[in-house]
Amino acid sequence: MGTETNDNYSKKVDNRTEEEKKIDAWLPITSSRNAKWWYSAFHNVTAMVGAGVLSLPYAMSELGWGPGVAVMVISWIVTLYTLWQMVEMHEMVPGKRFDRYHELGQHAFGEKLGLYIVVPQQLVVEVGVDIVYMVTGGKSLQKFHYLVCKDKGNCKDIKLTYFIMIFASVHFVLSHLPNFNSISGVSLAAAVMSLSYSTIAWGAALKKGVQPDVQYGYKATTTAGTVFNFFSALGDVAFAYAGHNVVLEIQATIPSTPEKPSKGPMWRGVIVAYIVVALCYFPVAFIGYWMYGNAVSDNILISLNKPTWLIAMANLFVVVHVIGSYQIYAMPVFDMIETVLVKKLRFKPTWYLRFITRNTYVAFTMFVGMTFPFFGGLLGFFGGFAFAPTTYFLPCIMWLAIYKPRKFSLSWIANWVCIVLGVLLMVIAPIGALRQIILNAKTYKFYS
Repeated sequence: MGTETNDNYSKKVDNRTEEEKKIDAWLPITSSRNAKWWYSAFHNVTAMVGAGVLSLPYAMSELGWGPGVAVMVISWIVTLYTLWQMVEMHEMVPGKRFDRYHELGQHAFGEKLGLYIVVPQQLVVEVGVDIVYMVTGGKSLQKFHYLVCKDKGNCKDIKLTYFIMIFASVHFVLSHLPNFNSISGVSLAAAVMSLSYSTIAWGAALKKGVQPDVQYGYKATTTAGTVFNFFSALGDVAFAYAGHNVVLEIQATIPSTPEKPSKGPMWRGVIVAYIVVALCYFPVAFIGYWMYGNAVSDNILISLNKPTWLIAMANLFVVVHVIGSYQIYAMPVFDMIETVLVKKLRFKPTWYLRFITRNTYVAFTMFVGMTFPFFGGLLGFFGGFAFAPTTYFLPCIMWLAIYKPRKFSLSWIANWVCIVLGVLLMVIAPIGALRQIILNAKTYKFYS
């Protein structure tokens, strides 16, 4: 029954040509609209919980207890609010769905400007994250290999470059899954893994107990050093909550009728996802810092170097999770590339077009990752300009532009608070990251 009403509903408002319908049925984001609410839960967990969780205790050590807890909690609340806005705005025009971030941007800012504002930022985030995940996947595989063979005493040092290639080989296969619903299995596995390695991280830290000579002061000896570390840690925490670039694309896979709009199931999924995010982030950040103080390393698994089998397992979990995350972030990019090729350049929507474009994209991210294995450091800088807006304040600006709430009403104030916080973040985070880059530049090696 549901499908009938759905079809009639779309007939009323559907003024697409047959050709356009064919193309929409082929493009990854609009092709399959029968997702369950729990799909959105694990897609959102996979998109949001990055391997960055493991560096949260280190960020805490640069922020200190008070500011650290405050930043973690405020970020959680603000990003949940902006996520709610995006879920609400997905279908605010009756009979139309904004299936992609930039379509919402175009509705808010106009056809041309909307594209210029949203697309570059979205691409920086999605492609940037994919490149970082190539390196992260490679590094975790390398760490796993090292841990497993070091007990046998016959370790061959294999370059990170080769591990990145091994990691990429998975994506040359997986990236041909056509749309979000077809990767929901991969995504579920990834979401389970993120919970698992987060739990390993804080569980093992608790087991070790508070270190005897633990200190909670700032590590940096100079005031400038402390301030800059504070800035870069703010950036780290901010990026931990950046799953908004794929929210509308995930919601586009959920069925919708006038009686049952997609925002219901989507919001349910988001709440579940956010509870999982809290269970991953807060214990790792707070317990890790509590046990190790400012001596914690920037990846908590390194601080916990024993028991070997557990840490090896956690690294393998990171690999599986990053495989899922890569796909989630790649899907909107595939959609953009394929839309341009098919709609603008009039290519025929065929399997070999998809085969060529997607393999090219995976190869591109792999080569960039191999060439700049320190890309994560750079992302803090570039990402600051794109993560903060897309996650913290673009949704608010769109909300203000579209709904025009009364001045000084609650909605108006809440949005302006988020915008001010977001803009501050956008200015502060790259400053901290730039200094990290300058300090670390001498250790940067191409093709390490």
